[in-house]
Amino acid sequence: IFPANSGNKEITWMMLEAGAETDVVNSVGRTAAQMAAFVGQHDCVTVINNFFPRERLDYYTKPQGLDKEPKLPVKLAGPLHKIITTTNMHPVKIVFLVKENPLLAEVEALQKCYRVLDLICEKCMKQKDMNEVLAMKMHYISCIFQKCITFLKEREDKLDGFIKRQVFLRRRDKDGFPVYQEKLIRESIRKFPYCEATLLQQLVRSIAPVEI
Repeated sequence: IFPANSGNKEITWMMLEAGAETDVVNSVGRTAAQMAAFVGQHDCVTVINNFFPRERLDYYTKPQGLDKEPKLPVKLAGPLHKIITTTNMHPVKIVFLVKENPLLAEVEALQKCYRVLDLICEKCMKQKDMNEVLAMKMHYISCIFQKCITFLKEREDKLDGFIKRQVFLRRRDKDGFPVYQEKLIRESIRKFPYCEATLLQQLVRSIAPVEI
């Protein structure tokens, strides 16, 4: 809790990587993220909320149960983990992270990755300590991966077209509103499979009054 309260993002991240638990509470029943938010250290809150232990992803690189092959090839675990733990959720940023790794920027690789993300999303929602924020993030990245797959299958310019495409970056003339980006986010929210989630209901109430 102390690194989070101090506002030191680097030490907070180091402690998380060393195995610090994010859901442990102090004497007044508050987690590190809650205490950091209380004292205004929102950067540390972001670090904590976006942390996903590498070993949780590595679980999918080994055959489980009756599976003969792992759901995620070992070579994809590193690039996928980098995207999972990013704090910049702009769709173009995520596509750049996909594009910069040739192992990831293939249809088959992205298919494996988005299916693993969907499994993690499901696990976040069904575990005892439900994590709706992480579940929504996994679902959102999964949706972007599926968009990337569509471009890789249909366009000769591959992901460059996805990044440069005018409709993706186009803003509404009268006020600069990012129309395509808004539609992409709304589509991902609409596809979130857990309708009872409090976070989903909050997001719907938040975006409903905004006109595209």
